[in-house]
Amino acid sequence: MEDIQKKNEVYKKKIVLRNMIIVIGCGALLAISFIVSMNTGYAKLSPMDTLRTLLGRGTPKETLILFDFRLPRIVVSMLVGMGLALSGCIIQGISRNPLADPGLLGINAGAGMMVILYVMFWGTQSFLSVFTLPFLALAGAGVTAVIIYALAYKKGEGIAPMRLILTGVAVQAGISALTTVLVVKLDETQYNFVATWQAGSIWGSNWQFVLALLPWLVILVPYVLTKSRVLDVLNLGDNVAYGLGAPVEKERRKLLAASVALAASCVAVSGSISFVGLIAPHLARRLVGPKHSILLPVCLLTGAVLVSAADTIARVIVQPSEIPTGIMAAIIGAPYFLYLLAKSKQ
Repeated sequence: MEDIQKKNEVYKKKIVLRNMIIVIGCGALLAISFIVSMNTGYAKLSPMDTLRTLLGRGTPKETLILFDFRLPRIVVSMLVGMGLALSGCIIQGISRNPLADPGLLGINAGAGMMVILYVMFWGTQSFLSVFTLPFLALAGAGVTAVIIYALAYKKGEGIAPMRLILTGVAVQAGISALTTVLVVKLDETQYNFVATWQAGSIWGSNWQFVLALLPWLVILVPYVLTKSRVLDVLNLGDNVAYGLGAPVEKERRKLLAASVALAASCVAVSGSISFVGLIAPHLARRLVGPKHSILLPVCLLTGAVLVSAADTIARVIVQPSEIPTGIMAAIIGAPYFLYLLAKSKQ
């Protein structure tokens, strides 16, 4: 008996050490992505130029490039990656469906439609739009989530994972159709902005957008991390969760609200970036397993690395032009999504 206990303790220590190494490795990848992104772009800055500029010794041109253009965009891309990845991880946890994410369920589409309505009535030049867009996107995403939840919920059974996916796809199709009708009514300037936004461009490349997005993550990320045990219980199924005394529907609604708020605030400043909420949780789960106390932090890091890397590649692959980050994320994510579908079918 003592030998078994010792073996279990040794095994647990190995798991903890392995998880620590993975977290450190993901953090190192994020740091490398940050450094590479600072030194990458149409205007060339060598590593020494970047370091000198960070220390306040750069030329006015180097300071402008680094602090006014690159750093805000890098920070926004990383924050967006964290928010979308965490949102997807929550939805996969509460639905027990590995193919669920905010984009597939129509939450991003609902947030996007509110952004388009705002552009139609107030244009794209208002300073207040930087701070009001997340709230408007939250309203659109919230209404969409309520509709999906109401349609997917069945009394006595709760939310069936497959029913949630099918309902989300149907609602997304309806919102996308309505969005297309609205886009047709836009003038040329508004249409160009919306087209860029829908492609998933990190268009908020200044510090105002960082300030608009950061409070949402500062509030919601710690809250979600405190719910890691709840997500573990929900993954066991509703019957087991009820048997353990968990208020299943109450906790599910709270976590869904947090997921919607994270996705909406990110969509408001980055446009429609797909697949991050699907891929990042899967990668994190493969690295550290299903336990949410470690899965959620690793998910944050993998999401930040994915969007940051996609944005860096999108900026340099067709210089001097650039392609939207959402397209690059889709190029990375679509094959992986097809792989997941094939694996799920097997």
